[in-house]
Amino acid sequence: MRLEGKVAIVTGGSRGIGKQICLRLSREGAKIAIFDIEEALLKEVAAQIKDIGSEVLPLGVDISNFEKVDRAVKKVIDRFERTDILVNNAGVNEDKLLLRMREEDWDKVLQVNLKGTFNCLRAVIRTMVKQREGRVINISSVIGLRGNIGQANYAASKAGIIGLTKSVAKEVGRYGITVNAIAPGFINTSMTEKLQEKEKEKFISQIPAGRMGKPEEVANLVSFLASDEAGYITGEVIKIDGGMAI
Repeated sequence: MRLEGKVAIVTGGSRGIGKQICLRLSREGAKIAIFDIEEALLKEVAAQIKDIGSEVLPLGVDISNFEKVDRAVKKVIDRFERTDILVNNAGVNEDKLLLRMREEDWDKVLQVNLKGTFNCLRAVIRTMVKQREGRVINISSVIGLRGNIGQANYAASKAGIIGLTKSVAKEVGRYGITVNAIAPGFINTSMTEKLQEKEKEKFISQIPAGRMGKPEEVANLVSFLASDEAGYITGEVIKIDGGMAI
């Protein structure tokens, strides 16, 4: 229970990696606030967290809208009186070759993935500064490190998260706040389930570990970075990809 008494906000927490992060942090004793637009799924995850024995506050939030994020964070503080951990996990993709990419495809991905991360950081960081402590974990991607055909918008958003992570880590380190990024590789989620088998096999052939990652494995790393044990790690980008980006 290394997170007992801590309050964690997890964006995109209704499915996949985000869901497993919520469940793992709650098992470690954290109180969980979930930000997501999938309100039906929110209720399911909230029920599972209650079964674990942790307090939970599910909130339907469009993280691309700064005012809605700001109001949601205030609700979290009203309920729990603090915020200790922010996990910026929510993300979308609209994959197309650049020649076929529409302006709205670019804008949607950057609005959710990059601006959404900024919105949540901006809304939470003042409270963490006042507390003189906090943990921020931003979910980037190995695609933000190496690029990928047909994912120029996604790669740009995830690379932007890395730059944002490093900059904010420098700004707030003196207040006892750490800011790190995780770069997952090929993880078994609903996003990867859309791929055809040949595409999956192609990706797996590039992974020295010879398999896809599990959402629980990403959640384990989040749990460590959120704990006191990771208090001297900040501004880092930690790959969890089975060696894909070696």
